[in-house]
Order: sequence, then structure tokens, then C-alpha cells
Amino acid sequence: MRNGGQEKYRAAVADSRAWDRTRRPKPCLLATNCRLQRIVAKKLSLNWSPEQISGWLRGEFDGDERMQISHETIYRSLFVQARGVLKRDLVKHLRTHRVNRRSKQATTRGLPRGQIVDGVSIRERPPEVEDRAVPGHWEGDLIAGTHNTHIATLVEQCSRFTLLVKVPGKDTASVVPALIRQIRKLPSELRQSLTWDRGTEMAAHKDFTVATKVRVYFCDPQSPWQRGTNENTNRLLRQYLPKDTDLSIYSQTELNKIARRLNQRPRKTLDFKTPAVILNTSVAPTS
Repeated sequence: MRNGGQEKYRAAVADSRAWDRTRRPKPCLLATNCRLQRIVAKKLSLNWSPEQISGWLRGEFDGDERMQISHETIYRSLFVQARGVLKRDLVKHLRTHRVNRRSKQATTRGLPRGQIVDGVSIRERPPEVEDRAVPGHWEGDLIAGTHNTHIATLVEQCSRFTLLVKVPGKDTASVVPALIRQIRKLPSELRQSLTWDRGTEMAAHKDFTVATKVRVYFCDPQSPWQRGTNENTNRLLRQYLPKDTDLSIYSQTELNKIARRLNQRPRKTLDFKTPAVILNTSVAPTS
């Protein structure tokens, strides 16, 4: 009985110590790895999202667990553990500029954005969209300038080919007809699908589909990375269209010239070919 009692006592002590270790806050990975901390901070300063940083690290340091970190850990380091880990002012480089991290359970119900009637979820897109195997699948968004001015951007996923569309406003009555006119100029094989966020500028998505035969898919709320190709392209466009610019001064002809310059720039992700070359190759008739 005495031995049995000692064993129970030791087990109880071990359980207590394990529980204490569990409750004790673990040191943040960025606080213990200065190299990783510097890299993450640098990428944040370049306006990379935490998810983009996490994904890039997986490829850049494949097999090195010391150089891997989840995007949620980066967010926590910014919003919760900022002292001595990541400088608080790096938050300004996040796309949403929030001062707090939104919960995964957060909802946009009751807000103006997100009120898309009969919108088809991005999760229902066909597999070839994700594989970038078939041309003609587009991602779209609005970029903003001063004085409440906007331009619509369309990016073809396979080639990264970009179209810029002049819009008189950001309401659906302004945006959808402008997109219809632009999409109708494309050959039929390049009119497969369009992925958009849940902004109400696409509330008339059914009219768009009827007029163009292009199916529209909507991202999950607060998930800009689901249009990652478009997000990256919008950042490149800021070299030509800075945020402090009145975008209404640009004619469609001028926007076409800017898009042409971007489409004729080689891209690393395309093995240093240009979007224009990739798109032309993908739709070239086969003999």
C-alpha cells in the first residue's frame, strides 16, 4: 500500500507540473529566432501579408523547421506580443490596417459589404481554376484613388495578364456595365470565370453573367488572399497609379497603355516571360 501511495503521489506531482508548463506562456518563435524575426519584419515592410510570408518561407527554407512560422503566429506577434518581437508600426503595412486581429468566427452579416444575393462561393470553382491549367479565369477588384475615385482591375490567373477598366463610380450600376463592355472584347476561350470579393459593386453579378456568359465566384469574407494574383498585381500597379492619385483623370486609352506596360514586363513567376507572351501562347491556334 505504501508503494502504491507513493506512485499515486508522484503521478499527481507530475500531472501538476505538466499542467503548470501548459499554462505557462510559451516564448514566441520570433522572439527566439532573430534571423526569422528580421526576415518577417522586412517582408511586412514590403506590404507582404502574413500568409504570403508564411507560404514563401515554406518554399524558401524547405525542410528547415527553425525558419517556418504560421501566419496566425505573425498576426499574434503584431497584435499581442509586439513588445520586443515585431514593431507595432508594422501593422500599418497590413492591407486592412486594423489595430486588432479579426476573429475567424467574425461575420459581416448586417454590414453593407457581403450582401451578395445568390452569390456562388469560391469553394465551388472547378479544379482547373486552382491549377491554372486553363486560360480564361480572371480575378477582379477595385483599386481606389483620391476623391473617391476607382479603377477596376482584372487579372487572368494563368498568364497574369492585366486589364484596367475605367469606372465612373464604385456602385454596381457603374462597375458591372463597364466590366461587361471590357469582357465582351475578349475571345470566347478567355471568358471562363471571374472571382471577386464580396463588395456590393458586384451585386448585379447575375446581369454580368447573362451578358458575358462568365460565371462569377465570390471569396469568403475578409479573405483577400483568395484573390492572391489580383492582390499582387494591384500592388505592382501602384508604381503607375499611386494611392494619392485622382484616378478619374485617366481615360480608358491611358489605362490601356499602363496595362500594356505591365503586361510587357517579365515576371519571375513566369520564368521571366511576359504576361502578354504567355497569354498569346495559351490561346494560339494549334495546327
